[in-house]
Formats: sequence, structure tokens, C-alpha cells
Amino acid sequence: MKQFEFVDITTADVAFIAYGKNLNELFANAALAMFEVMIDTNQIEKRVEEKIFAEGHDLESLMFNWLNELLYVVDSKNLAFVEFDVNVDEKNYKLEAVCKGEEISHEKHQTRTVVKAATYHHMKIWKEDNIWKAQVVLDI
Repeated sequence: MKQFEFVDITTADVAFIAYGKNLNELFANAALAMFEVMIDTNQIEKRVEEKIFAEGHDLESLMFNWLNELLYVVDSKNLAFVEFDVNVDEKNYKLEAVCKGEEISHEKHQTRTVVKAATYHHMKIWKEDNIWKAQVVLDI
């Protein structure tokens, strides 16, 4: 099963659909897709760990808050991540994750597009044929 794919549903922003066999994998793959927009994730080593917490009132708000919390860490600590050990509490719409990556170095990493925020625009999360899917639009 593919982790994510980029889709053409917006002219000025970047959109993707993430996939997962469960919500933990779905949220991890959505994060990986977002980081792939920003940086070549193949160049990121797992040197540091950062714990991330997010909550929402439904799955879409949880995804929105999760991705934007990751962007906050990128901006405040200059970190990029490549691995996400995510635990989603679907009943209470809470998430905790251990993210692995390293400090961004322009000498080492090929940076790409700056992502300003994850948005609610066209966002949806659904389950189809036992596969979870999330469509996300990123403001760039």
C-alpha cells in the first residue's frame, strides 16, 4: 500500500491523500507527506526525538492540529522529521507521537517549499475498503 500521493485539486497550494491501515499509520503518513513537500526526507537522519501532542473535536480537527503542531516545531526548533510513531485515541480525538529526525541544515538537506499551514480546505478523512484515507491541502 502506498503511503501518500499528491493530487491536483488546488491551483496555489499543495494537496495530498494519505493512506493507512489504521489511524496511527494514516496520521504518520500524512505527516511524512507534509515533510516531503518541505524537504527531501531521504536526507533526514533519526538523530533526535520530539514528543508531540494534539487534540481535536473530530478526526479532521485532530489532523489539522497535528500537522500544524509539527509545523510549529519546524519553525521554533528548526527540526525536520522522517519517522512518526503515532498513537491516536479515536474516542477522545487525542494524539501523542514520538517523531524522529534532525535539525535542518542547508548544507546537508535539500529544502523545497515552505509550508505555512495545514488547512481545512477540502479536508476529509474516511475509511474505504478497510483503508483509512485523508485528503489534506497545505497552504504554501
